[in-house]
Amino acid sequence: MMDWKAYRNDPLARIGDIGTLSPETLKGYRGLSAAGSQTGQLDDKTRELIALAAAVTARCDGCIAVHADAAARHGASREELAEALGVAIAIGAGASLVYSARTLEAFDASRAPKPSEG
Repeated sequence: MMDWKAYRNDPLARIGDIGTLSPETLKGYRGLSAAGSQTGQLDDKTRELIALAAAVTARCDGCIAVHADAAARHGASREELAEALGVAIAIGAGASLVYSARTLEAFDASRAPKPSEG
């Protein structure tokens, strides 16, 4: 089993390195991260559950480590997390289905005779 608390520190340290090397990049990211909370429409717990579902679909372990900790600090329950993860699972499967249809279309287009070959 992964030691998520220890793992969380590593990406955060590397992000600090990026901030030193490219402070405007990190400043821009922080601005994006903070923008959602400025509206006040969602509470912190809900935003963290959404972030976790997005992290799962993006397959980002660093995001999972950071946002799992934040969701727990904001009082998310295991049952709420399971529901959010269920959405992520459904989107992942749905996205695969949609992209499978797009792939089939691209494949069929590649096999179609060219207008000059008619």
